[in-house]
Amino acid sequence: MNLFEHIGLYALLLRKTFTRPIKFSLFRRQLVHEIDQIGIGSLPLVGIISVFMGAVISLQFAADIMSSQLIPKYTVGYASRQSIIYEFSTTVVALILAGKVGSSIASELGTMRITEQIDALEIMGINSRSFLILPKIMGFLFINPFLVMISMVLGISGAYFTVVATGMIAHEDFMYGVQMDFKTFDVIYAMVKTVVFAFLISSISAYMGYNTSGGSLEVGKSSTQAVVYSIFSILASNLVITYLMLL
Repeated sequence: MNLFEHIGLYALLLRKTFTRPIKFSLFRRQLVHEIDQIGIGSLPLVGIISVFMGAVISLQFAADIMSSQLIPKYTVGYASRQSIIYEFSTTVVALILAGKVGSSIASELGTMRITEQIDALEIMGINSRSFLILPKIMGFLFINPFLVMISMVLGISGAYFTVVATGMIAHEDFMYGVQMDFKTFDVIYAMVKTVVFAFLISSISAYMGYNTSGGSLEVGKSSTQAVVYSIFSILASNLVITYLMLL
């Protein structure tokens, strides 16, 4: 299957996915389940990575500044904040979640496909795309911005405690840098990327899993392809969004 066939099938899948749920009470129950499984289940991983990456980012900037007398020390706080908000908590976290969430969605739907559970839903007259995929997409779209905001707070906190606790930077210098020239638009830019990345990860992974054919080996192959395609789409869309919003 070539690229254009995949794009066409992907568009058709989305068209049949975003339809009115058969029963809203069941949809709400599924949505809460997906939020818990996808979002809350990813929180420990996102939190640990954010703290350590914030610490590493601040140490790298502090090391450069300590070796130069021309750069003010508050630059550590400013550079750490911008790096975390602009790229780490949005793009890097999305790449990590593409591996965790994307492979989970693809393998779950792929297993349901090869065990004919999806065929059984279709025979009963249920729109399997809306029933299975819509709660996953909407759940991830809802929870991912909260994961990113938590990642930002933990990343900056990790940066603060690392350089301030070690005495490399004074508390006042770091906090001044964090607050310096702060723009609300930076957070808006990050949230736009977050929503786009969440949609791409969940929808592409669902497409790969839903169209799995064969046996258990194909389920693993679909999960791998879902992660690869999600990562590529994240990087490409990141470039486009950055060009449109920042230039």
